[in-house]
Amino acid sequence: MKSKDKILILDFGSQYTQLIARRVREIGVFSEVKPSSISTEAIIKMNPSGIILSGGPETVTISSSQKVHKSLLEAKIPILGICYGMQTIANELGGTVVKSDIREFGHAEISHINQSILFDNVSFDSDSLDVWMSHGDKVKVLPEDFEIIASSKDCKVAGFQNSDSNIFGLQFHPEVTHTNQGEQILSNFIFGVCSCSKNWSTSDIINSMVSDVKNKVKNEKVLLGLSGGVDSSVVAMLLHKAIGNNLICIFVDHGLLRLGEVDEVMSTFEALEIDIRLVDASELFLSKLSRVTDPEKKRKIIGNTFIDVFENEAKKIKDIDWLAQGTIYPDVIESSSDDHNSSVIKSHHNVGGLPERMNLKLLEPIRELFKDEVRKIGAELNTPKHILQRHPFPGPGLGIRVMGEINQERIDILQKADKIFIDELKAEKLYDSLSQAFVVYLPIKSVGVVGDERRYEDVLALRAVETVDFMTANWAHLPYDFIGKVSNRIVNEIPLISRVVYDCTGKPPATIEWE
Repeated sequence: MKSKDKILILDFGSQYTQLIARRVREIGVFSEVKPSSISTEAIIKMNPSGIILSGGPETVTISSSQKVHKSLLEAKIPILGICYGMQTIANELGGTVVKSDIREFGHAEISHINQSILFDNVSFDSDSLDVWMSHGDKVKVLPEDFEIIASSKDCKVAGFQNSDSNIFGLQFHPEVTHTNQGEQILSNFIFGVCSCSKNWSTSDIINSMVSDVKNKVKNEKVLLGLSGGVDSSVVAMLLHKAIGNNLICIFVDHGLLRLGEVDEVMSTFEALEIDIRLVDASELFLSKLSRVTDPEKKRKIIGNTFIDVFENEAKKIKDIDWLAQGTIYPDVIESSSDDHNSSVIKSHHNVGGLPERMNLKLLEPIRELFKDEVRKIGAELNTPKHILQRHPFPGPGLGIRVMGEINQERIDILQKADKIFIDELKAEKLYDSLSQAFVVYLPIKSVGVVGDERRYEDVLALRAVETVDFMTANWAHLPYDFIGKVSNRIVNEIPLISRVVYDCTGKPPATIEWE
């Protein structure tokens, strides 16, 4: 991949920043996200073909808000500002941004005012284009030498440009699917303005990663914590292709996996002739989780115990030089800078503390990929479909799907109920249409009647969501008859359950997982 064929996205805090990066990659060009505070000097060293400034929640009218460096606007690198990104361009170049009398959130229509390369091959139906707006401020006065390229009913400057300087701004969001022909607009900037070449295809990515791993690792051994999830499984397939038997995988069974999952993972990777070693630490984990009810304490106990178990097992293997991790690009973005002042919703379970403790070199071959790209790479590497198409499963496993105290009885109940739910989803061909589906154990009792017998037992909740990026999600409108069938099976087949409920809360306000 040529270094010049790269689009840099500067993050001003928009919920759509990662989506911009994904859209650029889908178009066929490598993209990279950096915080808005990065210096102009550092950007110039990166030698990007173009820069996209994301939207953001702040207002440029406040002096303490994030700003694009004026020196960057003078660096002769093509720039596209989106929403807040457009406003900070205007503000830094002498234009005026004011609070809008009428805010625009959601659908809007823009009209084409002046000719712009951004609108090449974009069809305006009856002189209008459906777009997605999300702003409370607007550009009132243009910077010198800029012209309007688009307007909406309530926003005169819905787009502007200085074509001589290759600086453009759009008040609407071309990266979201609600904007008609948004991909064409982004393509016009990437190829027409920035003169990029396509350099981001599945085969190119695999060849580049395999070559990179071979050059780094040579004949040394690599240790991988394999969970059976998509990310670690694809890493295993990739490393096996690159270094063969020099890859050693450790699979830690913490007793919080789904029913039959240990056997499934072991048999799958043994059949692929990948060196995988099972460590049964279920009793240790459950003993440490005894009487613990706080979800953050659960996560920390599970994470720390995993590190201890993994480290002890690794010490038994000689001559290991590298530790591989399934870090993906969203993880990198979220942890790359203190400038991302997001609230901590929940801590993530990973093996991040291991490289320092074990004195191993860190190998993260898929750290530049988004989840959908990981799946594409996995398919190209012939990763078994039942692994590749599985729904996300949290590192702490069922430990954060048992509300309250964790014990073996509750885990057994949840494993059986979860299998019933997933099996029925697959039987009705609903599984692949969902992004995630699972069962939650609730630490409450409910009265029920089975036959002529009164039952006062536990309650389970079914959860199923649909999402593209897992940043927001809609609860899945599963057929009532289907939910009823699953509920009936669970109550009849698991005597310790008296009631099943269905979670119909989106994200936000809820998270996808319950803890």
